[in-house]
Amino acid sequence: MTENITPADTTTPTTTDGLLRGRFAEATDQFVEQFTASVGFDRRLYQEDIAGSIAHARMLEKISVLSKEECSSIVNGLNDILAEITSGKFDWRVELEDVHMNIEHQLIERIGDTGKKLHTGRSRNDQIATDIRLYLRKAIDQLTTEGEKLLGSLATLALEHSATLMPGFTHLQTAQPITFGHHLMAWHAMLERDLERLADCRKRTNRLPLGAAALAGTPYQPDRQYLAEILGFDDVCSNSLDAVSDRDFAIEFCAVAALTLTHLSRWCEELVLWSSQQFSFISMPDRFCTGSSIMPQKKNPDVPELIRGKSGRTNGNLFALLTLMKSQPLAYNKDNQEDKEPLFDSVDTLQDCLTALNGLIPNIVADEEQMRQSALAGFTTATDLADYLVRKNIPFRDAHELVGAAVQRAVELGSPLEALSLQQLNGADSGPITEDVYAILTLEGSVSARDHLGGTAPSQVKLQASAALERLQRSL
Repeated sequence: MTENITPADTTTPTTTDGLLRGRFAEATDQFVEQFTASVGFDRRLYQEDIAGSIAHARMLEKISVLSKEECSSIVNGLNDILAEITSGKFDWRVELEDVHMNIEHQLIERIGDTGKKLHTGRSRNDQIATDIRLYLRKAIDQLTTEGEKLLGSLATLALEHSATLMPGFTHLQTAQPITFGHHLMAWHAMLERDLERLADCRKRTNRLPLGAAALAGTPYQPDRQYLAEILGFDDVCSNSLDAVSDRDFAIEFCAVAALTLTHLSRWCEELVLWSSQQFSFISMPDRFCTGSSIMPQKKNPDVPELIRGKSGRTNGNLFALLTLMKSQPLAYNKDNQEDKEPLFDSVDTLQDCLTALNGLIPNIVADEEQMRQSALAGFTTATDLADYLVRKNIPFRDAHELVGAAVQRAVELGSPLEALSLQQLNGADSGPITEDVYAILTLEGSVSARDHLGGTAPSQVKLQASAALERLQRSL
């Protein structure tokens, strides 16, 4: 949508007449107009602002502050303005300061003095608090839809790779064999928690501030429950001071976004590693990669690298809002104008990252043989050997020592554990390790042995992924 914004002329330190100057002896300096204006970014809230104003007008009619004809004129005028903004023809003016005054001024221009009655019993303080909550509620719903789509992609890919073997890592060192599907379901678990937090944040966001006016309420006895019903709020903010000054919901959302991006960043770090020649576990579609300006052979994983980097933006936005609010006395302060850009940026960043991963994740191609060969290196079944000895009534710490010695012999011989003879495994002509050990030293034997709730056995991965898809289906 193309939007026209008429800037203030700040080339000379002149003054101009502006809105809301009745108490002042001189007009607002043009630089101050530009410096204090928020229309450059809060115009994004035009749909929410108009929806809130229409609800307010209908409530004023209900309590007999507006006549039916006046309410109808206001609602029709606001809908005309909405259509004009949507078409990109609306002239946003900096000297009108913000989204509220731009729309109200245009309404008065269109319908005359009746438009001046709209702001009865309302302040920009409760107006903007309502707008932001309406905006964030819609954003959360959109993000949830995108997140659930990604959950489905992860679970579907996990089902496909429920038995695909790969190394699991600790300290980025090969640790134990797992399945690729199991690893994907670990990502799924992270994102599922993120969406739970998002849903919880929505509950606290979906409370109505409108009717609190500037800070103390209004003598017009507004029907706030009626407003909540019209605008789809679950509850009403119970204290007028808190209603206009609370930005907890925005901070909470930015915290959820920061933690979600932290999770997505961890995934993307692994995607970058796995797609490198040093790992070669996966390949990503060409359309999600870029080339080098000098090295023609390069296929750079720019999308996951950018997502990894964008976690810094959401972390910064969270700290910006926390710092913004930390010293504010009740109720509203102009500082709160600075709440929108970090919030908007966190919404946009999270939305873009989820959209990118929804395009990337379903199109990952796993090199199953390379994963398997990597899982064979590094003595990944050593723990299975220790568990084997425990089942023969050897204390785990003693088993740990025996297996450590066997690994050392394998290192010296340049051989995998499963290729050692019984004598080499025992470190003597006879010992507790017998012929049946070779069945548990295979990769397949190792992962299959972990057939319990949350384990990496293919049967468990199938159960986890299938249950996840069923949960998603029920939520639709």
